[in-house]
Amino acid sequence: MTGDTLSRLAIPARTAEAKLIVVVRAQHATDYDRILETLVEGGVASVELTLTTPGTLERLPRLLAVYGAAADIGVGTVTDAGQLMAAVDAGAHYVVTPITDVGLVEDAHRAGMPIVPGGLTPTELFSAWRAGAAAVKIFPANQVGAGYVKDLRGPFPGISVVPSGGIGLDEVGPWLAAGAAAVSVGGPLLGDAVRGGDLGELRQRAAAFVAACRRDAP
Repeated sequence: MTGDTLSRLAIPARTAEAKLIVVVRAQHATDYDRILETLVEGGVASVELTLTTPGTLERLPRLLAVYGAAADIGVGTVTDAGQLMAAVDAGAHYVVTPITDVGLVEDAHRAGMPIVPGGLTPTELFSAWRAGAAAVKIFPANQVGAGYVKDLRGPFPGISVVPSGGIGLDEVGPWLAAGAAAVSVGGPLLGDAVRGGDLGELRQRAAAFVAACRRDAP
């Protein structure tokens, strides 16, 4: 299977349009409800719920029923085929991995699930892209900077990238201007909200990131 011959599964339309994925890690999946409600109120249209949060897959059907009409809900930190298929069965809109595993990308493609695998080197990122990734996640993005997109697009002009890791509000513009398909944001947007912090402040931060992505999108 090669990137030139496969029928690639695209990033979900709302995520592609919003150009913002909010990564949510919590103490337990029961914490998701108040966070997702607030993010949606702030205009967020795509969230990634990580498998490092206990109970994520069990909670996902309920979250999709409540918030799925307003936002794409993906499952992150997927590292093996069992987790992938569990996310598919639970109804995830897309999956994200922190690693480059070509076999996992091919499994996702066969299952009809858009996948955004992580990598850092050109070899990792292109291998995942050629295997059928919807986009590839540059992780950790704060180690390379937005100019890395231009560097990658020299040899790989069609590659779709999503930077993740240490992206604050001021970094959104440079990454999108460089050609990133979207930005993946966690701590700089969530702050202390998952630990009981002020939800009004979370709503304001979410709205600021949403506005920045709209303003800075090419």
